[in-house]
Amino acid sequence: MSTVSTPILRPSPAFSAASGPSAFTPFLATALLAAGVVALVLAADRLLDGWAQSHLVAAWLALWAVAVLAIVLLRGLTRVLAQQLMTGLDAWSARLARRRADERLWAMAQKDPRLMRDLEVAIDRAPEVPSPWQGVQSLKTRRAARLLRDRLHYI
Repeated sequence: MSTVSTPILRPSPAFSAASGPSAFTPFLATALLAAGVVALVLAADRLLDGWAQSHLVAAWLALWAVAVLAIVLLRGLTRVLAQQLMTGLDAWSARLARRRADERLWAMAQKDPRLMRDLEVAIDRAPEVPSPWQGVQSLKTRRAARLLRDRLHYI
C-alpha cells in the first residue's frame, strides 16, 4: 500500500534551518578560500613556468601577488558560499530527520490503535488545506472512511 505522508507535527523553532550560521561555516569558508588560492597560484605557476627560468625574482613576486589578490578577491565569495552551503545542508538534514521521525511515528501508529486515533484527530484538525471547499470535501471523505473502517454504520 502506497501512502503519502505529510508531517503532522510542525517543526520546532530550535530545529529550524534558518536559525543561524553553523559552527563549521568559518572552517568551510577557510577551506574553500585555501582551495581557490591554491588553484589560482598553480594556474599562475604554469603560465609563468617558461618565463621564470630567466627572471626568478620577478616570477616569485608575481606568484605572491597572485596569492594575495586571490585571498582578497575570494574572501567574501567563499564566506557567502560557505554560509549558503551550510544553510542548505542544515535544511536538508532537518527535512531528513523530520521524514524519519514521521515514518517511525507512522510505524508505531500502525501497531497502536490509540496512537492512530490521536493521529487521525490531529489530521482532521490540521489547517493546511488552501481552499475551504477542498477542506470540507477532504474532511467528509476522511470521516466517512473512518466511520466505515470502524464499522459505525449509524445515520
